[in-house]
Amino acid sequence: MIRRIFQAPKQSYFLFGPRGTGKSTWVRQHYPDALYIDLLAPDAFRRYQATPEYLSQLLSARRDTKTIIIDEIQKVPQLLDVVHQLIESYSDVRFILTGSSARKLKRGGVDLLAGRALSKALHPFMAVELGNRFSLETALTRGMVPLVLEAPQPDETLESYIGLYLKEEVQNEGLVRRIGDFGRFIEAASFSQGAQLNISDVARDCQVQRKAAEAYFGILEDLLLAFQLPVFTRRARRQLQSHPKFYFFDAGVFRAIRPAGPLDAPAEIDGAALEGLVAQHLRSWCAYRQVPCDLYFWRTRAGLEVDFILYGKDTFCAIEVKNTAVIRSRMLNGLVAFKEEYPEAQTCFLYRGQDRARIKDIVCMPVTDFLMQLHPDKTVLAAI
Repeated sequence: MIRRIFQAPKQSYFLFGPRGTGKSTWVRQHYPDALYIDLLAPDAFRRYQATPEYLSQLLSARRDTKTIIIDEIQKVPQLLDVVHQLIESYSDVRFILTGSSARKLKRGGVDLLAGRALSKALHPFMAVELGNRFSLETALTRGMVPLVLEAPQPDETLESYIGLYLKEEVQNEGLVRRIGDFGRFIEAASFSQGAQLNISDVARDCQVQRKAAEAYFGILEDLLLAFQLPVFTRRARRQLQSHPKFYFFDAGVFRAIRPAGPLDAPAEIDGAALEGLVAQHLRSWCAYRQVPCDLYFWRTRAGLEVDFILYGKDTFCAIEVKNTAVIRSRMLNGLVAFKEEYPEAQTCFLYRGQDRARIKDIVCMPVTDFLMQLHPDKTVLAAI
Protein backbone atom coordinates (compact mmCIF):
# COMPACT_ATOMS: atom_id res chain seq x y z
CA MET A 1 0.00 0.00 0.00
CA ILE A 2 1.22 3.51 -0.83
CA ARG A 3 1.00 5.68 2.26
CA ARG A 4 -1.28 8.67 1.68
CA ILE A 5 -0.56 12.08 3.17
CA PHE A 6 -4.20 12.80 4.04
CA GLN A 7 -4.78 13.18 7.78
CA ALA A 8 -8.27 12.52 9.10
CA PRO A 9 -9.92 14.81 11.66
CA LYS A 10 -11.09 13.35 14.95
CA GLN A 11 -14.74 14.35 14.50
CA SER A 12 -17.26 13.30 11.86
CA TYR A 13 -16.37 14.37 8.34
CA PHE A 14 -17.18 14.17 4.65
CA LEU A 15 -14.43 12.77 2.45
CA PHE A 16 -14.93 13.94 -1.12
CA GLY A 17 -12.90 13.01 -4.16
CA PRO A 18 -13.34 11.88 -7.77
CA ARG A 19 -13.84 8.21 -8.51
CA GLY A 20 -10.64 6.20 -8.29
CA THR A 21 -8.72 8.47 -5.91
CA GLY A 22 -8.72 5.79 -3.22
CA LYS A 23 -11.37 6.97 -0.74
CA SER A 24 -12.85 3.52 -0.10
CA THR A 25 -9.42 1.91 0.12
CA TRP A 26 -8.22 4.54 2.58
CA VAL A 27 -11.17 4.34 4.96
CA ARG A 28 -11.18 0.52 4.95
CA GLN A 29 -7.48 0.49 5.76
CA HIS A 30 -7.65 3.07 8.55
CA TYR A 31 -10.94 2.00 10.16
CA PRO A 32 -10.93 -1.82 10.02
CA ASP A 33 -13.43 -2.12 12.91
CA ALA A 34 -15.93 0.42 11.57
CA LEU A 35 -19.46 -0.38 10.48
CA TYR A 36 -19.14 -0.08 6.70
CA ILE A 37 -22.15 0.74 4.49
CA ASP A 38 -21.46 0.66 0.74
CA LEU A 39 -24.24 2.42 -1.15
CA LEU A 40 -22.81 1.18 -4.44
CA ALA A 41 -23.98 -2.28 -3.40
CA PRO A 42 -27.49 -2.76 -4.89
CA ASP A 43 -28.99 -4.32 -1.75
CA ALA A 44 -27.67 -1.58 0.55
CA PHE A 45 -28.80 1.11 -1.88
CA ARG A 46 -32.34 -0.28 -2.06
CA ARG A 47 -32.60 -0.71 1.71
CA TYR A 48 -31.47 2.78 2.69
CA GLN A 49 -33.26 4.51 -0.13
CA ALA A 50 -36.54 2.91 0.97
CA THR A 51 -36.00 3.27 4.73
CA PRO A 52 -33.23 5.71 5.71
CA GLU A 53 -34.23 5.32 9.36
CA TYR A 54 -32.89 1.75 9.24
CA LEU A 55 -29.52 3.32 10.10
CA SER A 56 -30.90 4.40 13.50
CA GLN A 57 -32.20 0.92 14.16
CA LEU A 58 -28.87 -0.59 13.19
CA LEU A 59 -26.91 1.68 15.52
CA SER A 60 -29.32 1.04 18.41
CA ALA A 61 -28.61 -2.67 18.12
CA ARG A 62 -24.83 -2.12 17.89
CA ARG A 63 -23.96 0.34 20.63
CA ASP A 64 -20.37 -0.87 20.66
CA THR A 65 -19.92 0.76 17.23
CA LYS A 66 -17.83 3.93 17.42
CA THR A 67 -17.24 4.63 13.72
CA ILE A 68 -19.72 4.38 10.87
CA ILE A 69 -18.58 4.73 7.26
CA ILE A 70 -21.16 5.44 4.56
CA ASP A 71 -19.51 5.08 1.16
CA GLU A 72 -20.88 7.18 -1.75
CA ILE A 73 -23.34 9.07 0.45
CA GLN A 74 -24.63 11.08 -2.54
CA LYS A 75 -26.48 7.96 -3.70
CA VAL A 76 -29.01 8.39 -0.85
CA PRO A 77 -28.97 12.04 0.28
CA GLN A 78 -31.99 11.36 2.52
CA LEU A 79 -29.59 9.61 4.89
CA LEU A 80 -28.15 12.98 5.87
CA ASP A 81 -31.19 13.79 7.98
CA VAL A 82 -30.74 10.54 9.88
CA VAL A 83 -27.00 11.11 10.27
CA HIS A 84 -27.68 14.60 11.58
CA GLN A 85 -30.02 13.20 14.21
CA LEU A 86 -27.59 10.46 15.21
CA ILE A 87 -24.67 12.90 15.59
CA GLU A 88 -26.84 14.88 17.99
CA SER A 89 -27.89 11.76 19.92
CA TYR A 90 -24.58 9.85 20.07
CA SER A 91 -21.64 12.09 20.85
CA ASP A 92 -19.28 9.10 21.00
CA VAL A 93 -20.00 7.94 17.44
CA ARG A 94 -18.07 9.30 14.46
CA PHE A 95 -19.48 9.30 10.92
CA ILE A 96 -17.26 9.24 7.83
CA LEU A 97 -19.25 10.03 4.70
CA THR A 98 -17.44 9.54 1.39
CA GLY A 99 -18.68 10.92 -1.91
CA SER A 100 -17.62 11.40 -5.52
CA SER A 101 -20.28 13.99 -6.31
CA ALA A 102 -21.39 17.04 -4.38
CA ARG A 103 -24.38 17.79 -6.62
CA LYS A 104 -27.06 15.71 -4.94
CA LEU A 105 -25.77 16.57 -1.48
CA LYS A 106 -26.14 20.28 -2.19
CA ARG A 107 -29.77 19.65 -3.01
CA GLY A 108 -30.29 17.06 -0.28
CA GLY A 109 -29.42 19.07 2.80
CA VAL A 110 -25.68 18.85 3.36
CA ASP A 111 -25.88 22.25 5.07
CA LEU A 112 -27.76 20.56 7.91
CA LEU A 113 -24.46 19.05 9.00
CA ALA A 114 -22.54 22.32 8.92
CA GLY A 115 -20.30 22.46 11.96
CA ARG A 116 -21.03 18.84 12.84
CA ALA A 117 -19.14 17.23 9.98
CA LEU A 118 -16.05 18.76 8.42
CA SER A 119 -15.50 18.69 4.66
CA LYS A 120 -12.25 17.06 3.50
CA ALA A 121 -10.95 15.91 0.12
CA LEU A 122 -8.76 13.10 -1.17
CA HIS A 123 -6.89 14.00 -4.34
CA PRO A 124 -4.85 11.97 -6.83
CA PHE A 125 -1.37 10.88 -5.75
CA MET A 126 1.25 13.51 -5.08
CA ALA A 127 4.80 12.88 -6.28
CA VAL A 128 6.06 12.77 -2.69
CA GLU A 129 3.63 9.92 -1.95
CA LEU A 130 4.98 7.83 -4.81
CA GLY A 131 8.63 8.54 -3.98
CA ASN A 132 10.99 6.75 -6.35
CA ARG A 133 7.98 5.33 -8.19
CA PHE A 134 7.18 8.82 -9.49
CA SER A 135 7.90 9.43 -13.17
CA LEU A 136 7.19 12.80 -14.75
CA GLU A 137 6.57 11.24 -18.16
CA THR A 138 4.11 8.72 -16.71
CA ALA A 139 2.37 11.46 -14.72
CA LEU A 140 1.93 13.55 -17.87
CA THR A 141 0.49 10.68 -19.93
CA ARG A 142 -1.36 8.51 -17.41
CA GLY A 143 -1.90 11.02 -14.63
CA MET A 144 -1.86 10.36 -10.89
CA VAL A 145 -5.22 8.69 -10.21
CA PRO A 146 -4.61 5.58 -8.05
CA LEU A 147 -7.26 3.56 -9.92
CA VAL A 148 -5.32 4.09 -13.16
CA LEU A 149 -1.75 3.76 -11.91
CA GLU A 150 -2.46 0.54 -10.00
CA ALA A 151 -4.49 -1.10 -12.78
CA PRO A 152 -3.02 -4.08 -14.69
CA GLN A 153 -3.78 -2.20 -17.92
CA PRO A 154 -3.48 1.49 -16.98
CA ASP A 155 -3.90 2.90 -20.49
CA GLU A 156 -7.14 1.03 -21.08
CA THR A 157 -8.39 1.99 -17.62
CA LEU A 158 -7.70 5.66 -18.31
CA GLU A 159 -9.53 5.51 -21.63
CA SER A 160 -12.62 4.10 -19.93
CA TYR A 161 -12.52 6.52 -17.00
CA ILE A 162 -14.57 9.30 -18.58
CA GLY A 163 -16.96 6.75 -20.07
CA LEU A 164 -17.62 5.54 -16.53
CA TYR A 165 -18.48 9.06 -15.41
CA LEU A 166 -20.68 9.74 -18.40
CA LYS A 167 -22.66 6.57 -17.78
CA GLU A 168 -22.80 6.22 -14.00
CA GLU A 169 -22.72 9.80 -12.74
CA VAL A 170 -24.22 11.87 -15.52
CA GLN A 171 -26.62 9.66 -17.44
CA ASN A 172 -27.89 7.45 -14.62
CA GLU A 173 -28.45 10.40 -12.31
CA GLY A 174 -30.28 12.34 -15.03
CA LEU A 175 -27.97 15.36 -14.74
CA VAL A 176 -28.36 16.21 -18.45
CA ARG A 177 -31.10 15.53 -20.96
CA ARG A 178 -28.85 14.84 -23.93
CA ILE A 179 -25.75 12.84 -23.09
CA GLY A 180 -24.36 13.37 -26.60
CA ASP A 181 -24.24 17.15 -26.08
CA PHE A 182 -22.43 16.65 -22.80
CA GLY A 183 -19.91 14.31 -24.40
CA ARG A 184 -19.10 16.92 -27.05
CA PHE A 185 -18.89 19.56 -24.36
CA ILE A 186 -16.26 17.62 -22.38
CA GLU A 187 -14.06 17.40 -25.46
CA ALA A 188 -14.53 21.12 -26.18
CA ALA A 189 -13.75 21.97 -22.55
CA SER A 190 -10.42 20.13 -22.81
CA PHE A 191 -9.16 22.93 -25.10
CA SER A 192 -9.60 25.31 -22.13
CA GLN A 193 -7.12 23.42 -19.93
CA GLY A 194 -4.81 25.98 -18.32
CA ALA A 195 -6.53 28.88 -20.10
CA GLN A 196 -8.92 31.61 -19.05
CA LEU A 197 -12.43 30.32 -19.34
CA ASN A 198 -14.58 31.68 -22.15
CA ILE A 199 -17.91 29.90 -21.85
CA SER A 200 -19.31 31.44 -25.03
CA ASP A 201 -16.45 30.02 -27.11
CA VAL A 202 -16.89 26.56 -25.59
CA ALA A 203 -20.65 26.68 -26.21
CA ARG A 204 -20.05 27.58 -29.84
CA ASP A 205 -17.49 24.78 -30.28
CA CYS A 206 -19.84 22.09 -28.95
CA GLN A 207 -22.96 23.64 -30.53
CA VAL A 208 -25.03 24.22 -27.41
CA GLN A 209 -26.56 27.31 -25.81
CA ARG A 210 -24.33 29.35 -23.51
CA LYS A 211 -26.57 28.62 -20.51
CA ALA A 212 -26.25 24.90 -21.22
CA ALA A 213 -22.45 25.15 -21.40
CA GLU A 214 -22.40 27.10 -18.14
CA ALA A 215 -24.52 24.39 -16.50
CA TYR A 216 -22.20 21.69 -17.89
CA PHE A 217 -19.17 23.39 -16.32
CA GLY A 218 -21.08 23.34 -13.03
CA ILE A 219 -21.68 19.61 -13.45
CA LEU A 220 -17.96 18.97 -14.04
CA GLU A 221 -17.12 20.80 -10.82
CA ASP A 222 -19.89 19.08 -8.86
CA LEU A 223 -18.57 15.72 -10.05
CA LEU A 224 -15.12 16.89 -8.89
CA LEU A 225 -13.73 16.34 -12.39
CA ALA A 226 -12.58 19.94 -12.83
CA PHE A 227 -11.86 23.13 -10.93
CA GLN A 228 -11.37 26.84 -11.61
CA LEU A 229 -8.75 29.27 -10.32
CA PRO A 230 -9.75 32.86 -9.56
CA VAL A 231 -7.59 35.89 -10.31
CA PHE A 232 -5.39 37.19 -7.50
CA THR A 233 -6.57 40.78 -6.94
CA ARG A 234 -5.31 41.84 -3.50
CA ARG A 235 -4.01 45.43 -3.52
CA ALA A 236 -3.92 45.34 -7.31
CA ARG A 237 -2.47 48.43 -8.96
CA ARG A 238 -2.67 47.13 -12.52
CA GLN A 239 -5.84 46.39 -14.46
CA LEU A 240 -6.46 42.65 -14.25
CA GLN A 241 -8.44 40.09 -16.19
CA SER A 242 -11.57 38.78 -14.47
CA HIS A 243 -12.19 35.34 -16.01
CA PRO A 244 -10.98 32.30 -14.02
CA LYS A 245 -8.64 29.61 -15.37
CA PHE A 246 -9.91 26.08 -15.93
CA TYR A 247 -8.28 22.72 -15.20
CA PHE A 248 -9.30 19.08 -15.15
CA PHE A 249 -8.47 17.50 -11.80
CA ASP A 250 -5.83 15.18 -13.27
CA ALA A 251 -3.34 15.54 -16.12
CA GLY A 252 -3.93 11.98 -17.35
CA VAL A 253 -7.70 12.47 -17.45
CA PHE A 254 -7.13 15.66 -19.45
CA ARG A 255 -4.94 13.74 -21.93
CA ALA A 256 -7.58 11.03 -22.29
CA ILE A 257 -10.26 13.63 -23.09
CA ARG A 258 -8.25 15.99 -25.29
CA PRO A 259 -8.64 15.16 -29.01
CA ALA A 260 -5.35 14.97 -30.88
CA GLY A 261 -4.82 15.06 -34.63
CA PRO A 262 -2.60 16.42 -37.40
CA LEU A 263 -3.51 20.02 -36.50
CA ASP A 264 -2.72 19.60 -32.79
CA ALA A 265 0.88 20.37 -31.86
CA PRO A 266 2.17 17.81 -29.30
CA ALA A 267 4.05 20.57 -27.47
CA GLU A 268 0.77 22.45 -26.94
CA ILE A 269 -0.91 19.44 -25.35
CA ASP A 270 2.21 18.58 -23.32
CA GLY A 271 2.37 22.14 -22.01
CA ALA A 272 -1.26 22.10 -20.88
CA ALA A 273 -0.71 18.71 -19.23
CA LEU A 274 2.40 19.91 -17.39
CA GLU A 275 0.67 23.02 -16.11
CA GLY A 276 -2.30 20.90 -15.03
CA LEU A 277 0.00 18.48 -13.20
CA VAL A 278 1.53 21.32 -11.20
CA ALA A 279 -1.94 22.76 -10.57
CA GLN A 280 -3.26 19.50 -9.11
CA HIS A 281 -0.19 19.17 -6.86
CA LEU A 282 -0.57 22.71 -5.54
CA ARG A 283 -4.28 22.13 -5.01
CA SER A 284 -3.55 18.94 -3.05
CA TRP A 285 -0.87 20.73 -1.04
CA CYS A 286 -3.38 23.44 -0.07
CA ALA A 287 -6.07 20.88 0.82
CA TYR A 288 -3.85 18.70 3.02
CA ARG A 289 -2.16 21.53 4.95
CA GLN A 290 -3.02 22.40 8.53
CA VAL A 291 -2.40 26.10 7.78
CA PRO A 292 -4.97 27.45 5.28
CA CYS A 293 -3.67 28.57 1.89
CA ASP A 294 -5.49 29.49 -1.32
CA LEU A 295 -4.50 29.04 -4.96
CA TYR A 296 -4.91 31.75 -7.61
CA PHE A 297 -3.41 32.95 -10.88
CA TRP A 298 -2.50 36.46 -12.01
CA ARG A 299 -2.98 38.10 -15.39
CA THR A 300 -3.04 41.76 -16.37
CA ARG A 301 -5.04 43.17 -19.24
CA ALA A 302 -1.71 43.97 -20.87
CA GLY A 303 -1.02 40.23 -21.09
CA LEU A 304 1.48 39.72 -18.25
CA GLU A 305 0.66 36.44 -16.48
CA VAL A 306 1.81 34.19 -13.65
CA ASP A 307 0.38 30.66 -13.68
CA PHE A 308 -0.06 30.18 -9.92
CA ILE A 309 -0.19 32.35 -6.82
CA LEU A 310 -0.16 30.70 -3.40
CA TYR A 311 -1.45 33.02 -0.68
CA GLY A 312 -1.96 32.17 2.97
CA LYS A 313 -0.95 33.00 6.52
CA ASP A 314 2.61 31.72 6.05
CA THR A 315 2.78 31.62 2.24
CA PHE A 316 3.04 34.14 -0.58
CA CYS A 317 4.60 32.60 -3.66
CA ALA A 318 4.29 33.11 -7.42
CA ILE A 319 5.03 30.14 -9.70
CA GLU A 320 5.40 30.03 -13.47
CA VAL A 321 5.48 26.72 -15.39
CA LYS A 322 6.93 26.22 -18.87
CA ASN A 323 7.23 23.08 -20.95
CA THR A 324 10.75 23.90 -22.06
CA ALA A 325 14.28 22.67 -21.39
CA VAL A 326 15.80 26.11 -22.04
CA ILE A 327 15.08 29.26 -20.01
CA ARG A 328 14.63 32.40 -22.07
CA SER A 329 14.53 35.84 -20.49
CA ARG A 330 11.06 36.72 -21.82
CA MET A 331 9.60 33.68 -20.04
CA LEU A 332 10.28 35.45 -16.73
CA ASN A 333 8.48 38.69 -17.60
CA GLY A 334 5.31 37.78 -15.72
CA LEU A 335 7.20 36.89 -12.54
CA VAL A 336 9.30 40.06 -12.79
CA ALA A 337 6.17 42.21 -13.10
CA PHE A 338 4.49 40.41 -10.21
CA LYS A 339 7.58 40.89 -8.03
CA GLU A 340 7.56 44.60 -8.82
CA GLU A 341 3.97 44.86 -7.63
CA TYR A 342 4.37 42.45 -4.71
CA PRO A 343 7.98 42.58 -3.46
CA GLU A 344 6.93 40.43 -0.46
CA ALA A 345 6.30 37.41 -2.72
CA GLN A 346 8.73 34.60 -3.43
CA THR A 347 9.05 33.73 -7.11
CA CYS A 348 9.79 30.41 -8.80
CA PHE A 349 10.11 29.26 -12.41
CA LEU A 350 9.55 25.54 -13.12
CA TYR A 351 10.76 23.97 -16.36
CA ARG A 352 11.78 20.66 -17.99
CA GLY A 353 15.53 21.27 -17.81
CA GLN A 354 18.04 19.74 -15.42
CA ASP A 355 19.80 22.77 -13.92
CA ARG A 356 18.91 24.98 -11.00
CA ALA A 357 19.65 28.71 -11.29
CA ARG A 358 18.70 32.14 -9.98
CA ILE A 359 17.89 34.62 -12.73
CA LYS A 360 16.59 38.15 -12.02
CA ASP A 361 16.21 37.05 -8.38
CA ILE A 362 13.86 34.25 -9.50
CA VAL A 363 14.54 30.65 -8.51
CA CYS A 364 14.54 28.49 -11.66
CA MET A 365 14.41 24.75 -11.06
CA PRO A 366 13.39 21.43 -12.66
CA VAL A 367 9.69 20.75 -12.21
CA THR A 368 10.39 17.17 -11.07
CA ASP A 369 12.56 18.40 -8.18
CA PHE A 370 9.83 20.81 -7.08
CA LEU A 371 7.07 18.19 -7.16
CA MET A 372 9.16 15.62 -5.31
CA GLN A 373 9.89 18.09 -2.50
CA LEU A 374 6.37 19.55 -2.21
CA HIS A 375 4.93 18.20 1.06
CA PRO A 376 1.93 19.56 3.01
CA ASP A 377 3.85 19.31 6.30
CA LYS A 378 6.35 21.84 4.96
CA THR A 379 6.08 25.33 3.52
CA VAL A 380 6.34 25.76 -0.23
CA LEU A 381 9.71 27.42 0.30
CA ALA A 382 11.06 24.04 1.41
CA ALA A 383 10.33 22.73 -2.09
CA ILE A 384 12.09 25.68 -3.67
